[in-house]
Amino acid sequence: MAFWLLFVTLQRVFHSIRFKVNKGWVAAATLFLLMNNTEVPRLPHPLVASIPLVVLIALLALVITLFGSDSLSGGSQVALIMGMAVCMAISMLCYHTSWKAFEERIKKTIGDIAVTLLILLCVGMLAGSWMASGVVPTLVYYGVQILSPQFFLVSTCAICALVSLLSGSSWTTIATIGVAFLGIGEALGVSEAWTAGAIISGAYFGDKMSPLSDTTILASSATGTDIFRHIRYMMFTTVPTILITLAIFFVAGLGFGSEAEMHVGQYTEGLTRTYNISIWTLLVPLLTGVLIARRAPSLVVLFVSSILAGIMAIILQPHILCEIGGSHFSTYHSSLYTLIRGLAITYYGATGVETGDAALNELVSTGGMTGMLNTIWLILCAMCFGAAMVASRMIESITRFILGFVRSRVSLVSTTVGTGLFLNITTGDQFISIVLTADIYRKAYRDEGYESCLLSRTCEDAATVTSVLVPWNTCGMTQSTVLGVPTLTYLPYCFFNLLSPLMTIFVAAIGWKITRKQPR
Repeated sequence: MAFWLLFVTLQRVFHSIRFKVNKGWVAAATLFLLMNNTEVPRLPHPLVASIPLVVLIALLALVITLFGSDSLSGGSQVALIMGMAVCMAISMLCYHTSWKAFEERIKKTIGDIAVTLLILLCVGMLAGSWMASGVVPTLVYYGVQILSPQFFLVSTCAICALVSLLSGSSWTTIATIGVAFLGIGEALGVSEAWTAGAIISGAYFGDKMSPLSDTTILASSATGTDIFRHIRYMMFTTVPTILITLAIFFVAGLGFGSEAEMHVGQYTEGLTRTYNISIWTLLVPLLTGVLIARRAPSLVVLFVSSILAGIMAIILQPHILCEIGGSHFSTYHSSLYTLIRGLAITYYGATGVETGDAALNELVSTGGMTGMLNTIWLILCAMCFGAAMVASRMIESITRFILGFVRSRVSLVSTTVGTGLFLNITTGDQFISIVLTADIYRKAYRDEGYESCLLSRTCEDAATVTSVLVPWNTCGMTQSTVLGVPTLTYLPYCFFNLLSPLMTIFVAAIGWKITRKQPR
């Protein structure tokens, strides 16, 4: 009897173990197939697709509440990663999206922005070298004596627009002449938020209208529109917008200037006491302009300009480099090491120069390449979140749902504008926003009988110019880091960027220069 009970017990134990082992093998096999499945995932329901966005917005609100101005130093990055995790979990568990699909999309997305990350590092190099070499201090010194506070904002916007139009790059414009204008504005007593708004408004006008701009080329090619036809068609919305913007800055500038004389004397005295202010330093921006005119790539322009500024710093500002390197000028002849160390720190590290004035000290301090690391970190996290939303088809689900409400020309254009802004917020990159917006609405515009240039113009009016208004977007984070002004601080003063989406909707409402063939 005892032997029989032992036999039955052992049989049940072995049966239980075998069942668990088989169940484990089934689960492992299912997970393996899910990880390596290459089929296109099912389209999620729009409400389900909105869950990661709701989670992300809630987390970002919590981060801003807890960390305030330091929210972009780590908290926002964690929020983006958490939003990505929620997106992946829902898609893999409910819609059987493979892990491989997410991996491939993330690798492609990160690969597409590799050059952008290098540009950011070069921008950090340029900011430090232009400051240490005396380029920016010299521009500020002469600029505050030439420009009137009353006409400073409108002049800043117009000059940045011209430089960006010639270079085709808002990033290069803001990182070079934009930084100088910010210092001039501070010396003239102009609010940094107003100055940053004028710089960004002008820079993005040129970026949008230049045939050399990558966004202009991308929007025209993604919609199958000739680039020059695309630019001509954009003039109907862009020219009125920039004229209104210039008028606003002109009127606003009339209120500045009451304390300008005090600021000008304070800044010029501090700059001449600290730097060797020389007309020779202007050779660096002059040669940079030649490279821009020769249509050299942005990465090449920024790197070469940084090297030229470094050489100029060694020649004209050795005492600055020795101060940064941790020694005094008296030891310069006996210690070339200190000079080289100071130049290296200027390129990669945070630097500060003592001028005897606290406000001026803040103006001439830079972060170098190190100051760009938070930006790069945020961009990588934003790109991963956007890649997850694309791979899971949640972006497609939401936009298809929105497209179902299109009933007229105005609603079609308005929906396209809203989608461009939505994608800038969710994917964190203007290039992804342009391409996805064009892909989503290409068939709708064609079926309604509208020309492709209407879609390409709307993509630029929405996706290109609003990217700089999103704090975690590549453009928004980059420009706020370069200028040292938080995105939400300069946002209300970027009138060109705010008015462009509204202008394209207004032009669509009145039907100005919009032709329509017989719908299919």
